[in-house]
Amino acid sequence: RRFSFGRHARVHHFELITAKLAGDHLRFVLEGHQHIANLVGHEGGRGGAATGIEHRRLLEQLADEIARLALVTALLLEQLFPLRKAKQPKLRRVFTNLGLATISTVILRFSFYPFVMLVSYKTDLHQAGLLPLLGVSGALGLIASLLLLDGTLFYWHWMMHRIPFLWRFHNVHHMDLDLDTSTALRFHFGELMLSTAFRSAQIVIFGITPFGLALFELLVTTCAQIHHGNFKLPLQLERILTRFIITPRLHGIHHSTVQWEADSNFGAIFSWWDSLHGTRVADVMQKEITIGVPSYSDTREQNLWRVLVEPFRTPRAWRFPDGHRPSRRKSSGRELAP
Repeated sequence: RRFSFGRHARVHHFELITAKLAGDHLRFVLEGHQHIANLVGHEGGRGGAATGIEHRRLLEQLADEIARLALVTALLLEQLFPLRKAKQPKLRRVFTNLGLATISTVILRFSFYPFVMLVSYKTDLHQAGLLPLLGVSGALGLIASLLLLDGTLFYWHWMMHRIPFLWRFHNVHHMDLDLDTSTALRFHFGELMLSTAFRSAQIVIFGITPFGLALFELLVTTCAQIHHGNFKLPLQLERILTRFIITPRLHGIHHSTVQWEADSNFGAIFSWWDSLHGTRVADVMQKEITIGVPSYSDTREQNLWRVLVEPFRTPRAWRFPDGHRPSRRKSSGRELAP
């Protein structure tokens, strides 16, 4: 195979930066714990001060390494076992996605992280929310927190597709004409800032502890890196995994240009939420899937400036520039297709 060593070296350099950015995302969350704890004079909450400190330090030590290991593993698998053929030059895509992620991370460091962490610490301090009311704590409380956060995040994702104002921002994520691990970082800062209000409501209603919140952020970020990946898993293995979690083939359907397929598979970590709500779609052949939003199929529009300003432009109808609306007949099959 012919290739340019220099070009591939630059792509891998960007991928390493992407891995670092993913680790920084989690580290900012965890560092926010200490700053907010100092602000409110509180450290342990339901678990006690010593336990809170011990858990936070353990998560601080593991978060960066877990996130970066997951991303580097996904990047390696993408090189060895690609699932879909790329439509855009990878260097240009990674630059756009990484640039957007960098801008969003900088903005969130001064908005999402401090505000949401403050809400979490104050909620824990005052024992507010459903879980404290029911007396659910310890390991059971942590499991309940993860399930409640992921289950209600399903509804937030569903609303991002259904409410036009929210779709303006989420559309930036779906506009990507290829799908890989860098797409997991491609979220407009407007969407992430809107998510601040929803995440804060989750914390207050359910009584999520700071440790439970940080653990969820670690899991959802790591899972996003994996299921956005453009790599093949053995089909039988992935069919087993999709009974429990979102996988690359399953999430690839969610990024289809066929609208009813894009309006499916809303889960972030666990896949059973889609099964419960009738939004699971699995029986679409990967080779038949075209990634992206049809009205943004021009590669010249896939640049950093365009994706930054797109939410503030007039929305487009779900069709290709020639007026064709992609469609596919629905099937009742539940088995994951190759």
